Amino acid sequence: MGKIVLVTGVARQLGGRFVRRIQRDPDVDRVVAVDAVPPEHHLGGADFVQADIRQPTIGRVLAETGADTVVHMDVTGTPLGGGSRTSVKETNVIGTMQLLGACQKSPAVKRLVVKSSTNVYGSAPRDPAVCTETTPPKSLPSGGFAKDTVEVEGYVRGFARRRPDVAVCVLRFANILGPGADTPLASYFALPVLPTVFGYDPRLQFVHEDDVIEVLRISSHEPRRGTLNSGTFNIAGDGVLVLSQCSRRLGRPTVPLLLPAVTWAGSLVRTLGMTDFSPEQIRLLTHGRVVDTTQMRETLGFRPKYSTAETFADFARGRGPGLLPPQALAGAVDRIAALALRGSGHPPTQSAN
Repeated sequence: MGKIVLVTGVARQLGGRFVRRIQRDPDVDRVVAVDAVPPEHHLGGADFVQADIRQPTIGRVLAETGADTVVHMDVTGTPLGGGSRTSVKETNVIGTMQLLGACQKSPAVKRLVVKSSTNVYGSAPRDPAVCTETTPPKSLPSGGFAKDTVEVEGYVRGFARRRPDVAVCVLRFANILGPGADTPLASYFALPVLPTVFGYDPRLQFVHEDDVIEVLRISSHEPRRGTLNSGTFNIAGDGVLVLSQCSRRLGRPTVPLLLPAVTWAGSLVRTLGMTDFSPEQIRLLTHGRVVDTTQMRETLGFRPKYSTAETFADFARGRGPGLLPPQALAGAVDRIAALALRGSGHPPTQSAN
């Protein structure tokens, strides 16, 4: 018999894409798609079960389906539909607790894959230039999605200790972008003018949604020879972009603000419902974050198809032109920077686009 794969969070586009992809694998017999609300997209030949993972009913679903592989994708930073931040946190944390409790009681479960985030490292001024999987955060996140992911990973580590017979794979994704991305950072880049923190140009990494689907698929199967599909892995495209490069490639002007003003602007856009400009996102747009992906390539055996720059380019194509042509915006910014440098007595340098 082939594998029976249970997937959570299928009402979201990314979850739906993964369900449609994994059921095409020849060694998968059945895919059970679970979410609290019916998805608006199709799920192929998967069996949809409407169940809230925050409730004990998920245990009955797991027992009745006999799933041997669980892919937990219902860990996210954005509410679905008209949901609230409170409901998101409950799904992330309480839902994970209930799901892990069900997995612990099920002797059929042999593999668990958890969608996590590089948010667990936080963003602080004294962070190392590159974070590895063993890098502790300088300060634990105080709230938001970052705190959720820290709690989720703590529960997952406890489960792994109690069920050493289960192969547990935690995938820490960098900022996910692509034509269909629905993330806080994608919403930020969709603003007509990008508020930035004065004096900072943070380094950012991205991972393409296509690569997200593929690495989840690889992690759901038995490891290939010479690889290991258990442990914790940073997942990101090669290379780095700074925020100013992103704004130029989008053709969107930036408005540098002092940090208190950025915080106020974040509260305003959240109130207007334009985007989730959370404190953790403001810290990311101040200090940035870059992670090492050696383990992803050498241990997990996965090499992303898209680099960070290619991921952002594909995302930008799907968003359409900004207020200004990218070349004109880049030229204007370079001229302003050159004038500022001349006024300070420093020789101007050409910036990357």
